Amino acid sequence: MSMPATAEHRDAPTPDESRPHAAHFGLAVLALAMGGFAIGTTEFVTMGLLPQIADGVGVSIPTSGHVISAYALGVVVGAPLLAFFGARLPRRALLLALMVAFAIGNGLSAIAPNYGLLTTARFLSGLPHGAYFGVASLVAANLAARGRKGRAVALVMLGLSIANVIGVPAATWMGQNLGWRTAYVAVAVLGIVTVSMIMAYVPALPADPSATGRRELAAFSRVQVWLTLVAGAIGFGGMFAVYSYISPTVTEVGDLHESAVPVFLLMFGLGMTFGTWLAGELADWSVFGSLLGSAIGMGVVLLAFAAVTPYGWWALPFAFAISAISSVLVVNLQLRLMEVAGDAQTLGAAMNHASLNVANALGAWLGGLVIAAGWGYRAPALVGVGLSLAGFLVLVLAALHHRRSLEPGRVA
Repeated sequence: MSMPATAEHRDAPTPDESRPHAAHFGLAVLALAMGGFAIGTTEFVTMGLLPQIADGVGVSIPTSGHVISAYALGVVVGAPLLAFFGARLPRRALLLALMVAFAIGNGLSAIAPNYGLLTTARFLSGLPHGAYFGVASLVAANLAARGRKGRAVALVMLGLSIANVIGVPAATWMGQNLGWRTAYVAVAVLGIVTVSMIMAYVPALPADPSATGRRELAAFSRVQVWLTLVAGAIGFGGMFAVYSYISPTVTEVGDLHESAVPVFLLMFGLGMTFGTWLAGELADWSVFGSLLGSAIGMGVVLLAFAAVTPYGWWALPFAFAISAISSVLVVNLQLRLMEVAGDAQTLGAAMNHASLNVANALGAWLGGLVIAAGWGYRAPALVGVGLSLAGFLVLVLAALHHRRSLEPGRVA
C-alpha cells in the first residue's frame, strides 16, 4: 500500500489535511490489524475448545459455555466504560494500555485454576475489545489519505476476519493437542507482539484537550447513534442465528458428515475476509447506501440458505455470502457511528462492538428458541431473515429522521 501524501507536500492544506500521518502507513495499519487478529482469535477459539475447557476446570460443557458469555459481557461493559475514562488520553497510549490489559486478561485465562476464576478472566479479557477497535479505527481514519478512510478502517477490521481463517483454527489445534491453556498463552503473546508493533509503527497522536468523559457520554443523547446501535444489534443477529447452529444444520439438514463442518467454518472465515475488503471499497462510495444494501442482501441470502441447506454442499456458497455481507454491515456500522457521534468519537466508535455482541447473544438465543419449539435447524436462518428486515427498517427510520433533522453537519 502506498503512503499517503503528507501535509507539507500539498498546497494550502486544510485543518483536516494537516493531521499527522504515519511514516509507513501500511505498517501502522498492519500493527492495528494485528490487535484485531489477536482479539478475533480469543473471541472465537473458546467455542472450539469447550469440551477441553470443561474437562480442565471440572464443569459440564453447557456450564463452560458461560465463559463465552462472560467475554461478551466484558465487551458490552468495557466499550462505554473505557471510552469514558480514556477520552483525554493520547490515542496511541490508549491503544497500548488496552493491548497490555488484553494480554494480561488472556494470561490470567491460561493460568486460571478453576471455573470461577476462568470466567472472571474471560470477562476481563473482553473489556478492551470494543474500545480497541473503536480507537484503532479512529487512528486509521486519521492517518489515511482523503477519500480512503473507509479502506483504512476496513484494513483494521480485516485482522478480525483473518483470525477466523488462520488464528482460530491454529489456536484450536494447539488447544486440542497441547492443552487448552496454550491457546490463551498464544493469544497473550499476540497481544504483546501488537504492543511492540504499535510502539514501533503507529505515530504518537496528541490527546484532545477538550475531550472529557461527559462529552463522550453525550453520544447517547443523539438519536442517530441509538438508531445505528439498534440496527447493528438487530440486523447483525441474523448471521449469528445461523453461525451458532451451523454444525447440526450441516449434518442433520444437509446430511453431510461432521468432517464437512470445518469446511463450512472455513468458508465463513473466507467470506468475512472478502467482505471486509469489499466493505472498504463500498464505504468510500457511500456508508449509508452500503448499510441499506447489506441489510437487504443479508435477508435475501439467509432466505436462500434456508432453502438450499437440504442439498448439502450447495449451501456452501451461501455460507460464504452470509459472512461476506455481514462484514460489509460491520465495517459500515463502525464508520456510521464515527460519523454520527459528533465530538464523542471514542465512545461512538467503540460502541459498535458492544452492539455486535448484543447481536451475537440475540441471534443465538432466538435461533435456539425456534429449534426448541420443534421448527428444525433451518428455522434459525428464517429468524435471521426477520432480523435483517428489522435492521433494515431501523436504518430507514434513521434516514427519515435525518431528513427531518435541522442539525447541521449530519451525513446520511
